[in-house]
Amino acid sequence: MKQLSFQYDGQLAPIFKNVDLQLDASWKLGLIGRNGRGKTTLFRILQNQLQYQGKIRTDLEFQYFPQPVVKPEESVWLVIKSITDLQDYDQWQILIELDKLGLSEKLLTEPFNQLSPGQQTKILLVSLFVGEGKFQLIDEPTNHLDENGRKIISDYLRQKQGFILISHDRYFLNNIIDHVISIDRAKISQFKGNYNTWADENTARNNWEFNEKEKLQRDIKRLEGASRKKTGWANQTEAKVSGATDRGFISHKSAKSMKRALSIKKRADKAVEVKKSLLKNIDVADPLTLNFEKLVIDKTLLEVIGLSAFRKHSPVNKPIDFKLKTGERVIIQGENGSGKSSVIAAILGQLKFQGQYKFATPLKVSWLPQSFDGLSGSLQEFAAEKNVSYSLMLDTLRKLGFERYEFDKDISQMSMGQKRKLALSRSLVEPANIYIWDEPLNYLDVITRQQIQDVILAFQPPMVIIDHDKEFVEKVGTKFVEIEHY
Repeated sequence: MKQLSFQYDGQLAPIFKNVDLQLDASWKLGLIGRNGRGKTTLFRILQNQLQYQGKIRTDLEFQYFPQPVVKPEESVWLVIKSITDLQDYDQWQILIELDKLGLSEKLLTEPFNQLSPGQQTKILLVSLFVGEGKFQLIDEPTNHLDENGRKIISDYLRQKQGFILISHDRYFLNNIIDHVISIDRAKISQFKGNYNTWADENTARNNWEFNEKEKLQRDIKRLEGASRKKTGWANQTEAKVSGATDRGFISHKSAKSMKRALSIKKRADKAVEVKKSLLKNIDVADPLTLNFEKLVIDKTLLEVIGLSAFRKHSPVNKPIDFKLKTGERVIIQGENGSGKSSVIAAILGQLKFQGQYKFATPLKVSWLPQSFDGLSGSLQEFAAEKNVSYSLMLDTLRKLGFERYEFDKDISQMSMGQKRKLALSRSLVEPANIYIWDEPLNYLDVITRQQIQDVILAFQPPMVIIDHDKEFVEKVGTKFVEIEHY
C-alpha cells in the first residue's frame, strides 16, 4: 500500500491518511484498533468495495469472512458450492477441512440454517480455505462461540497461513497470529509478534507519548504566552505611531520594532500549531469510572437455589445453585445452548422457571443485555430514555474511544462495536449496587476490553457475568458456575 487515504462522505476526519504498508502473503496478521477506527473499512478497500486514494499492489485474491449466505434453507453442501467455485467432484477438499474441525460429513446434507452458530461459523471458515492463491480477511469469527468452540477454531487457524484476522479476544489472538497491524488515531503501525508483543510495545509507546504530551502542552502554554506578549508589544507600538504628534519621527524609530514583534508572533503561532498537530498522534485510553453504590453491610445479595429456566414449557438447563455476596463476581459458564442467558432472564423475571432466587432488598440492579440491535435515535434521546446523565455518558464514550463528531450520529448508523459501547456506557453511569452483564465484551476492541477489566478490578462491584473471553473472566471472576443443557 502506498499513500493510501480514505474518507467517508460527510465525515469530518479521514479514516486513513497517506498510509504505507508492505505485507507478506504468508503472515498470520492480527488487525487491532478501536471500534470505528477502520478495521472493516480496510477489508472493504482490499476487496475494491470502496474508492480510495493511493495505490494497492497485490497478486492475491481476497476472500472475506463471514460470507453472505443467500439461501440458508438449502443444504450445507449447496451453500458451500454457492460461495466457492467447487463442483461435486471437489467435495473431498471440504471433507479434509471438516475433519480438521471435528465435523461430521453428515452435516453436508443438513439445512444450513438448522446448524448451531458455532457449526455455521466452522462451515464458513472451511469454505474460506479451499483453493489456492487466496488471502483470507477474517472478521470476528468468535462472537457468541463458547470456550471450546474458540479453541477448535484457534487450532484450525494456527495450521493456516496468509490471512488478516480481526478479533477482540486477546487469548485467541495470542495463539494464532505472528504479526500485528495496529490502527491508531493518526497512523497505522506494524509489529512482528502476537497480541502480547503489541500490548507491551503499545504500553511502552503510550508511556513515552504521555510524557511527550505533557512536554508539548507545557511548550504550547509557553509559546501562547509569548505570542500574547508579542501581540501586546505590536499593539502598543502601533498605538504610539497612530497617536503621536510627529508620526514620521516615531514611525521611523518604531517600524523595525513593530515588524520584528509581528514576525516573532507569527513564528510563535506557527510553533503552537506544530505542537498541537503532534498531540493528535496520541491515543491513550483513559481509566473508566463506575457509578457503583457499595452497600455498607456484608451480606448475600443474590441467592439462586435449584433454578431451571423454561422455554416453550420445557426446562432449558439442569438446576443450578449459587450465591453472590459483596465483592464477588460470579462467572456463568457453559457450552452454547446450555441455557446461560435463559437463567439470567429467569432471574430478572423475564422467563418462567422452577426453583428459587432471591435478591436482597432494596437493591439497584444494572442489567446489560446481550442484544442491542434495535438501538436508534440520538445520544441525547437514548440518555433520556434510559434516565442517565447525558454529560456523564458522553464523557464515558470519549474514554471508550468515541470522537466528538460521532456524538451527532444517529445510533442506527453506528457500528456494532460503537452500539455495544453505548449500551455499556449506560450501565457504567447509572447508579447500581449489583451488575448483571450478558456477554459485555462482544464486538468490543482489545483496548476497551482492558479498560472494562481495569474498572471492575478497581471498583470491585458484585457482578453476575456471562462471557467467553478467557483472559477477562479469569482476571475478574471470583466464583465460577457451570451450566449444563437439560
